[in-house]
Amino acid sequence: MSRLLCLIVLSLGLMQTATADENSDRMSAYLTQKFGLAKEKAQKISDAVQSAASKYSLPPALLLAIISIESRFKEKAKGANGATGLMQVVPGAHRGMLRNVKDLTEPTTNIEVGSAILYGYMRSANGDMNAALKSYGGSQAYAKKVNLRVEDFADVAGQQDIASHPGAQASMCEADRCPAPGNWADAFTIPAGNTAAALPGASPAMPH
Repeated sequence: MSRLLCLIVLSLGLMQTATADENSDRMSAYLTQKFGLAKEKAQKISDAVQSAASKYSLPPALLLAIISIESRFKEKAKGANGATGLMQVVPGAHRGMLRNVKDLTEPTTNIEVGSAILYGYMRSANGDMNAALKSYGGSQAYAKKVNLRVEDFADVAGQQDIASHPGAQASMCEADRCPAPGNWADAFTIPAGNTAAALPGASPAMPH
């Protein structure tokens, strides 16, 4: 019986991996067609989105929506307050998290850090994604804009666990994934190649 259970679990894991690969390929093709990205760059961003979405229980379409609004998928983008990269992470607001980051414009690193920041805001808001988006972008208007933009990526990013209409409240947390606010950044790590150390706590003083 235990062998059967192991086979079932293994089969489910392989199915999930195949689905993730299909989603990543579909996203990559869409980014190449819609935003004119080179195939290699589009694939790298898609893989990073899939990885971060899985790690932080965030819908891939949500991350794609944020990136499209923040930088239109331009990895070297610079904005106000030193906002950097695809998800326009503001170094001054998250110095602790970026202590070991050498290049914030690197797509995988930027998406990882941006997703970690959003996840932290979501935990602090007890799973209210609209509140998390408001903290990330600095306004309710930003949250509404992201929610609307999610719809553009819904078909290419796989299933959606977040309501995509303004005012909707998505409970993204599970009991074992989203404990009470606190040192939420302790569990975060920057992708291999930058550092293997855990990220220290982050300051929510500024958006992004």
